[in-house]
Formats: sequence, structure tokens, C-alpha cells
Amino acid sequence: MQEFVPPLTFSTLVTELRTAGCVFAEDEAELLLSTAADPAGLAAMLERRVAGLPLEHVLGWAEFCGLRIEVDPGVFVPRRRTEFLVRQAEELAPDRAVVVDLCCGTGALGTALASSLREVELHAADVEPAAVRCARRNVGARGTVHEGDLFAPLPPSLRGRVDVLLANVPYVPTEDVGLLPAEARIHEPLVALDGGGDGLDVMRRVVAEATDWLAPGGSLLMETSERQAARAEETVGSGGLTARVVVSEELYATVVIGTRPR
Repeated sequence: MQEFVPPLTFSTLVTELRTAGCVFAEDEAELLLSTAADPAGLAAMLERRVAGLPLEHVLGWAEFCGLRIEVDPGVFVPRRRTEFLVRQAEELAPDRAVVVDLCCGTGALGTALASSLREVELHAADVEPAAVRCARRNVGARGTVHEGDLFAPLPPSLRGRVDVLLANVPYVPTEDVGLLPAEARIHEPLVALDGGGDGLDVMRRVVAEATDWLAPGGSLLMETSERQAARAEETVGSGGLTARVVVSEELYATVVIGTRPR
């Protein structure tokens, strides 16, 4: 006989969430209520959230660029600030675009960009098997998701054809990873967070090969931090790309863009 679980009220949810340290307790309570299938499911979701799991892992999805992106446990959660990177990519993409999404995680960036374009050939890649499984569900029929390290798993036929190269590389310096919120530090893969000594190790690896894959006039877009912006711009420029930095104060987002000369 199934145990009866009394339904949780909105006020009870808010109280429990606020006590656990959730800053946006009201918003989270609404999301939990709208997502849970039944009172038992709601109680279980609340328990996981109070225990410190990221809200997106509890819900099983995150909103990104107006889309509902599935997010599995142990997979990097797409941040709202990264929507700024996608918007920059939209402005640069031609009508018929070849798009690559490296370090794709859930596939949110490639999925969002492909959804906004009329015609696109989309490829995404990640080294984490859990991320690849998640990305394949989100990307669906829009493109192909490959498993492997950076450019290694991509079809050789893409060389010199990529119009937009999205690379949401990890950029947290190793010594700062321990300062991240527990939600990220404990529940997201280290490979998606740790950018090496100065945070730019993976960025350098991407830049080193980018010109081989970009089409003439094609662009590489990567998120970075405000304090790393100057070094990131220099790094991208050293790879033979015309580099610039764009900033959104509203989203607290910094993106470095490198364009291959025509």
C-alpha cells in the first residue's frame, strides 16, 4: 500500500527553501510546484534541493534563451549570462551556417543558436559521457553530438568550413575552484570548471586549432571573466584571429570573439 504524502503548501515550501539558504525561495517554490507530478514527487524534490543539489538538477531542466533545456545530474548547468554569447553568435551567423559547439555540456548553446537560425549544420562535442547523453536529447534532430576532447571527435570534413565556433570552455583558475558555490563545486564536473593555473589553459588549446576549422570570416566565441578579458583577448589574437571583447553589464557577461580574416 502506497504511503499517503500530504501536499506541501506554497508557504511551507518557501519557508523550507529560505531556511536552507535559497535566496530566490519564492521563485524556486513556484518552479517546484509546477514541475512535480504529485505530492510525493514534490516532497522528494524539496528534500534534494534543501540538501544542496542545484535547482536545475532537481527540476531536470533549465530555461535558456527561451528554451527548456534538459539537465542531468552531474552535468554542467547552463548559466543565464551565457545567453549573451548566443546573442552575439546570432549576429555573426550567416543565413546558412555551419556551427560547432565545443565543451557543449547540455548542448544548450548550440541548440539555442540552431533554433534561431533558418538553416544550420550543427555539431557539438564534449569529453564527458554524461554530458554527451544529455546533449543528444537536447540537440535532437537539429544536429550531431560527438564524444571526445575538443576538436578530436569532429568530422575532418568540417575543417575550414565552420562559420560559428562556440566554445564555452572552463575558465576558473585552479586555485579559485574551491571558492565556487557548493552547487557548482560539488555537483558539476570539475572538467567543466577548472581552467588551469590562470584559467586560460583550455582556451589556449581551442585557439591553437581554431583557424584550421574556421571558414574565412568565421568567428570563435568564448566566455571569460572581466578580470581575464585582456589576457583572453591577447590569447585569441595570438592565434591569428582578429580579437575583440564584448560585455553585457546587465548579465554580468564577458565574451571574447576572434574572427578569421577573409
